[in-house]
Amino acid sequence: MKTALIDADTLVYEASLASENPIEWGDELWTLHASMAEARFRFDGLVSDIKEATGADTLVLALSDGDNEARWRNKVMPTYKMNRKRVRRPVCYVPLRQYCHESYTTFERPTLEGDDVLGILMTHPSLVKGEKVLVAIDKDMRTIPGEHYNYTKQEHFTIMPSEAAYHHMLQTLMGDSTDGYPGCPGIGKVTASRLLDGASSSDEFWSIVVKAYEKAKLSEEVALQNARVARICHHTDYDFNKKEVILWHP
Repeated sequence: MKTALIDADTLVYEASLASENPIEWGDELWTLHASMAEARFRFDGLVSDIKEATGADTLVLALSDGDNEARWRNKVMPTYKMNRKRVRRPVCYVPLRQYCHESYTTFERPTLEGDDVLGILMTHPSLVKGEKVLVAIDKDMRTIPGEHYNYTKQEHFTIMPSEAAYHHMLQTLMGDSTDGYPGCPGIGKVTASRLLDGASSSDEFWSIVVKAYEKAKLSEEVALQNARVARICHHTDYDFNKKEVILWHP
């Protein structure tokens, strides 16, 4: 039995955006409309293609908590994804999310982003039985060990635990302007890779990160704040009884 764990947030956005059509009525009047039937058709097509490409027997679609303000990273770093607050969602985005819940097996949990849901399901030893493949296009998902499939590149690859730790520290150094966390000033991917290359343990990785932040005249606490928001949850980062995230510690 093989299960594809799918980032449904991205699929919902892509399918609902592609279903939109602008209309010019004359006298400089334009409206935007969307067909929910088309959005469903596009979404189902994407899911079907993924199932075939991964050879999955079953599917689980992960969705972010619909309340953006309640997500746990906002409490760790208030600027997290603040730049996205004014971004318009496609017309059919909300009803297509509801369609996911009605037509597929989905996981959505309070305060968690879809990426965290994927990371928890992927790393938990028993929540999802059998083989698992994580389906996403976000580079942040390289912080999760296991089999992966990037459907836009049609790329299959495997992330080992040591690689996952490396990519977490890489993101901590680089930051992510799209997600709204700065990382270490002046450090891009090339420099971050050069600093981390050669290290082989979590302790070594963290020591390198702290030194880089201190060189930029920033404290270990600032490094930890960035590391926490860069961390995609593993099952060990979630308290299933309290239903809350356990903040990462080096």
